[in-house]
Amino acid sequence: MAEMVRITLPDGSIRELPKGATALEVANQISPRLADAAYVAKIDGKVVDLSTPLEADAHVTLLTDKNPEALEVVRHSTAHLLATAVLELFPETKLGHGPPTESGFFYDFYRPTPFTPDDLEKIEARMNEVAARGDKFAREWVGREAALQQYEAEGDWMKVHFISKFTDSDKVSFYRNGEVVDFCRGPHVPSTAKLKAFKLFSIAGAYWLGDEKNQQLQRISGTAFFTKKQLEDHLHALEEAKKRDHRVLGKQLDLFSIQELAGPGLIFWHPKGGMVRKIMEDWMRDEYLKRGYSLVYTPHVMRTELWKTSGHAGYYAQNMFTPMELDDADYRMKPMNCPGHILIYKDQLRSYRDLPVRLGELGTVYRYERSGVMHGLLRVRGFTQDDAHIFCTPEQIEDEVVGCIDFALAVLHTYGFKEFKVELSIWDPNDKQNYIGTEENWNLGIHSLENALRRREIPYTTIPGEAAFYGPKIDVKLVDAIGRLWQLSTVQFDFTLPERFGLEYVGEDGHRHQPLMVHRALYGSIERFFGVLIEHYAGNFPVWLAPVQVALVPIAERHAEYAHKVAGRLKAEGVRVEINQRNEKMNAKVREFTMQKIPFILVMGDKEVESNAVSVRARGKGDEGPAPLEEFVGRVKRLVKEKTVEL
Repeated sequence: MAEMVRITLPDGSIRELPKGATALEVANQISPRLADAAYVAKIDGKVVDLSTPLEADAHVTLLTDKNPEALEVVRHSTAHLLATAVLELFPETKLGHGPPTESGFFYDFYRPTPFTPDDLEKIEARMNEVAARGDKFAREWVGREAALQQYEAEGDWMKVHFISKFTDSDKVSFYRNGEVVDFCRGPHVPSTAKLKAFKLFSIAGAYWLGDEKNQQLQRISGTAFFTKKQLEDHLHALEEAKKRDHRVLGKQLDLFSIQELAGPGLIFWHPKGGMVRKIMEDWMRDEYLKRGYSLVYTPHVMRTELWKTSGHAGYYAQNMFTPMELDDADYRMKPMNCPGHILIYKDQLRSYRDLPVRLGELGTVYRYERSGVMHGLLRVRGFTQDDAHIFCTPEQIEDEVVGCIDFALAVLHTYGFKEFKVELSIWDPNDKQNYIGTEENWNLGIHSLENALRRREIPYTTIPGEAAFYGPKIDVKLVDAIGRLWQLSTVQFDFTLPERFGLEYVGEDGHRHQPLMVHRALYGSIERFFGVLIEHYAGNFPVWLAPVQVALVPIAERHAEYAHKVAGRLKAEGVRVEINQRNEKMNAKVREFTMQKIPFILVMGDKEVESNAVSVRARGKGDEGPAPLEEFVGRVKRLVKEKTVEL
């Protein structure tokens, strides 16, 4: 009688199958419909091919289009589908690697001749043909040395590198689909017929191993979904995102620029963008003071010795600008604000009665970002963080974290974000040697963050192993108007810097103790948050944030005096106003202000002058007709005070 294995399913039921039966056979025993719907399986927590044999008792889950892990496998398999199509059309090509990504997949290729947009269309058409063939993804095991020798003989230096660096067993894993064989750990869907909804987007340069000194490759990127409907929805969302691109709107609305003469990744704030920045900074500084923070300012450059003490000169050097040699020492532009705040704390001996000390700064920092990763306002080399650091006792830490969470939520609500997701990143308790700090400190930090989230009844996801080596953290990710997640607000424990700088306070017992330290940034950076705001609102800022809140259009020259009277009344209430007195037709003036996405356009002619009124055109609503001037002034004041999104 054949030896049997016991399979435990997610609902707790148990099935018995002959030893060596595959995950697909498990699915078939449950339901042929499930077998058809499954993409991969999870055996004892590991995602594997459906063809994987079961050699012992196991917990088995069949992953369908309801499981995000299955979508990752679909995208990985589609990357192989792309590689197959490229090799069939351009057999001289060498394969790099083709991983899934959060939004799709890419594959890096080496080919002396550049791919063209026409090639991209041909490749996608061939992918559809290969998918229709239904070639099976079959795993094969090859001797490591034999695989290396074969690739070396073919001059395939990329695969030689991957096998040499990422394998250490006698045999290595390959996947065959049709005539194409690729070194890969898997898993994959059963066949190319499972790949029904994909789209290629772009061809771009990519350096081998991400190093610009290495050979340049060609990266083809795309995306894949379970169904064509999902793909169509995604493509629609991309079109919507394209309309909201902050780089395009930034130019259209004259908000900011990046000047080639000055260098990439350095932002020039134009007057209108500068006004929005002022509003953001004023709001944040006012909130600092309301919430018990002290405002500080620290230098942009400091001695390299400071960065050695903090550890940045060693652990973060690749992201710092090179040293500047001055009279007394080498100096470096600051990549972080925290060491400066630590020096302010350390400038005097603190008592437990002085704690917590909350130091806040809108501090500009400089980081060397590689040219290939910079992106408008979202990834830059010089940016201003709303940085704060809290120094406190162990007894105070939980309340301080709650205060940080409340502050983060206030930021989101004030700026019109209604949805957010929270992640708690902790250490990997099975890999403690890669983290600094005692187990007692880690447990204190993790429990304090957990308790703070529970006190505010905020749902969160715990991610083991994602903490920084120096402490656990909370990340608040906002959801924008078209459903995209943005990582902005962070509350981060730090066990390292207080020790490195020898921070102390005198406790109630008269002895000296090391304070706990929390890093906290809520905008993340002014630049990135502004970029997100532009895209979230598609440039249609709410009245309180709009750089110009009201535009005035006198119909004829004789109405200009009244327009200035209206402007004066609005300015007296702090309203930001712009007048177009040019000798142009009224409709042309209105059209120009409409393109600038100004919330209100006021048209003034003879009737308005006679009745001390204004003809109101509200953004998105059109012509609302006449309104008494004082009534309109009250409306704008209310919208600014309430910071409402609607007009």
